[in-house]
Amino acid sequence: MALEVARHQKLIGPKREALDLKIQAIIETAIYVADLDETETFYRTILGLTVIAKEPGRHVFFQVGASSVLLAFIADATLKGDHLPSHGAKGPGHFALGLDADALDAWRRKLQENGIAIEDEVTWPKGGRSIYFRDQIGRASCRERV
Repeated sequence: MALEVARHQKLIGPKREALDLKIQAIIETAIYVADLDETETFYRTILGLTVIAKEPGRHVFFQVGASSVLLAFIADATLKGDHLPSHGAKGPGHFALGLDADALDAWRRKLQENGIAIEDEVTWPKGGRSIYFRDQIGRASCRERV
């Protein structure tokens, strides 16, 4: 009997560990930009994000909510792979910024008051709405109603 229990535990051990391994959140999102000053102005002034780190010619980082960070890099600087593995991307990317459901109309007005066109608005079949706009370098961004 003890041998059967031990054999059973041995079989379910790795499977149980695998079940406990769950991704909790996306902590960082990286975007690649041509101009850090323009990027900082847009995300700090228009979207109200707080700058938490800067390195001229390399990056500017923004706090997003309580536990996420938006990393804005100069791709040429990060492709060198200095103290971290190399990374980079080309072309417009996409990410969604979450906001309170009641704030969508106020965000739409704020963006439009700052000369930012709303390119599209989507009401999702399973609930929620998104507004799509572009940042200063043409990256498609949206704010999802949560």
